[in-house]
Amino acid sequence: MAAHVLGLRLAVMTGLLRGPASRVIARVFGLLVLVFVVGAVCVGTLSLVDAPTGVAFALLVLSGSAVVLSFAVAPIVAGAADPMDPRRFSVLGLEPGPLAWTLFGVGFLSVPMLAVLAFDVCAAIVWAAHGVPAVVTALTVVLHLATCVLFARLSLAFGSAVLRPRRTRELSSLFVLGVVVVLVPVIVFLSSLEWAGRVPSALATAADVLGRTPLGAAAALPGALARDDGAAAWGSAFVALLTVGLAAGLWLFVVRRALSTVENPETATGRGGLGWFALVPGTPGGVIAARALVYWLRDSRYIVNFVIIPIVGLLPTVPLLVAGVPGPIAALVPVPIIALFFGWLPHNDVAYDSSAIWVHIASGVRGLPDRIGRLIPVLLIAVPVLAIAIPISTALYGRWAVLPAMIGVAGSLFLGGLGLSSIASVASPYAVSRPGDSPFQQPQRADSSGVGAQAIVMLGTILLSAPALWFGWLTVTSDVAYADAALWAGLGTGVVVLIVGIALGSWIYGRTGERIMAFAGTT
Repeated sequence: MAAHVLGLRLAVMTGLLRGPASRVIARVFGLLVLVFVVGAVCVGTLSLVDAPTGVAFALLVLSGSAVVLSFAVAPIVAGAADPMDPRRFSVLGLEPGPLAWTLFGVGFLSVPMLAVLAFDVCAAIVWAAHGVPAVVTALTVVLHLATCVLFARLSLAFGSAVLRPRRTRELSSLFVLGVVVVLVPVIVFLSSLEWAGRVPSALATAADVLGRTPLGAAAALPGALARDDGAAAWGSAFVALLTVGLAAGLWLFVVRRALSTVENPETATGRGGLGWFALVPGTPGGVIAARALVYWLRDSRYIVNFVIIPIVGLLPTVPLLVAGVPGPIAALVPVPIIALFFGWLPHNDVAYDSSAIWVHIASGVRGLPDRIGRLIPVLLIAVPVLAIAIPISTALYGRWAVLPAMIGVAGSLFLGGLGLSSIASVASPYAVSRPGDSPFQQPQRADSSGVGAQAIVMLGTILLSAPALWFGWLTVTSDVAYADAALWAGLGTGVVVLIVGIALGSWIYGRTGERIMAFAGTT
């Protein structure tokens, strides 16, 4: 039975790379993002080899606790489906004990667990460098992995039995997005700090407390030995073993109950089919935002734009380096370019809407909800990208004092671009490729040219962001004291331009609805 279940698990994993080409590409891209995140984690972890023991203890216990917590919470919040749900085996007449242990064993074979294994191996290397015996580091790896697997199994079982009917695939996507947005900047920031042998008292206290809980006991065991704290080491070992034992017993109970209980058909209703529409408020702006999200995340014309923007941001660094620009300075260039293009992106979204815009106009939707709803997809995608890119760019520059300036410059370019785009999309739409056509196809129309709108939004955004750009330049070339000025000038300018742009775009929308519908009907 174990071999058969293992084969099923391998088939599920390899099946992720089968199906429509678009789905396979999306999953491969997700795996590449995961590899990048795991690489950042491993680099940050291995940098603790030469760090003081107190610093390594604090960071590794906090990191290990966060990993365990994510395995306990993520399946519930994201509503993840368990392909190895014990209820799927209820028709086979299997014994609960062997099935529970088999499912526990195959739980180690998954992409997230491979990522945790890489982190645990790096942590073991760190503790070995601090003089911890290999037996203890190996035991720590096993206990930490087992805790993660058992917590994930129990979380999946709870979500499957209680919460899944109220979850959606879109909420899962938002959760994963949020994890990446928080994780990557924190990793880059902590791994780049010069601790000088000292740990902030709040951080040290949090690590000590977590080391005595089920979340961090396994991660704290080798650290306690490295600090020659035998009592803490025995306490962490006891808590870690007790956690695994109790979780294993609870998992056995869950499997036994799943095999002997008939599910109530009234509660097995499955997911609703509303998708994003089930998550947004039932207002005109919410409905428009949901429909726009469906387009931006599924239409190849929109997806190509999102994929190209990071590439466009990185390309200028190559000629800059060839021309002799210092590497740290060149590392700051991609973020403003990416922010500028994200703000510029929706400048022609009405034309991309094709014939669907008539629904807004015919139903009497006012301009304000239309303008705001259309910006939601760009905000949901651009903000995480910038939240990851800004700290990485700052870390490559090598001085965190410029971080406020980077936020101000990026915020001014992004928010200012959204404001001007809200005006241009209704004031001067131009023809684009139809749904299903090549994203690179540009139809020609005698009564509409996109050169003017594109140039005005792009150059206007740069001009309005001049104060933030100037203070940012002074921060890098003169004095980092200008960083705060760049931050407030950038965010202030961006917010003002965004508000004015939405208001003016709403007014134009209300005045020129017939012209917009006539344009959309002929594209």
